[in-house]
Amino acid sequence: MTTIRAFKPDDAAQMRLIYRRAVTELGALRYTPEQVAVWAQLTPDADRLIDMMGDGRTGFVAVTSDDTVVAFGDLEADGHIDFLYADPDVARTGVASDLYNAIEAKATADNLDRIYCEASALAKSFLIKKGFKVIKRRDFEVAGVPIHNYAMEKDLRANT
Repeated sequence: MTTIRAFKPDDAAQMRLIYRRAVTELGALRYTPEQVAVWAQLTPDADRLIDMMGDGRTGFVAVTSDDTVVAFGDLEADGHIDFLYADPDVARTGVASDLYNAIEAKATADNLDRIYCEASALAKSFLIKKGFKVIKRRDFEVAGVPIHNYAMEKDLRANT
C-alpha cells in the first residue's frame, strides 16, 4: 500500500535512485543500450532535484508505509509534467497510476486547461491510457546518440 504526499527535500536521494533505476531497467525495454546509457547520464543529483522541486512546481511522491519513496512526479505551474518515474519494483502495480491521478487532480484544482509532457516510449502507452494524445515524435541527440521521446498533451476541459 502506498500513499501519495507532497515532496520533501529528504526525498531527493531516493528520487535520484528511482530515476536511474527506471531509466536503466525500464528504459531498456524500449531503447538501445547506447540510448539508455546517455539517458542515465542525465540523472539529476539530489541537490538539483531539491532545487527543481522548489522552483514553484508541485512535487509528489508515492511512499510505502515506512515512508520509502517508490515513485515521484511533478506539475509545473503551466501544466508541464517534467517527472513521472517509478521504481521498477512497483511497475504495473498501480503506483504510477495513483501518482499520475494526484498530478491531474492538482492540475484540475489549479484550473489548468491542459497538461503536457515529453514522454519516453515506455511512458507513451501509459499516458495514452490516461487520455493523452501524441502531438509528435521528438528526435534529438544526447551526447551524440540519437534518441527520441513524444510530445504529448491532455485537454482537461474535455472532462468538464
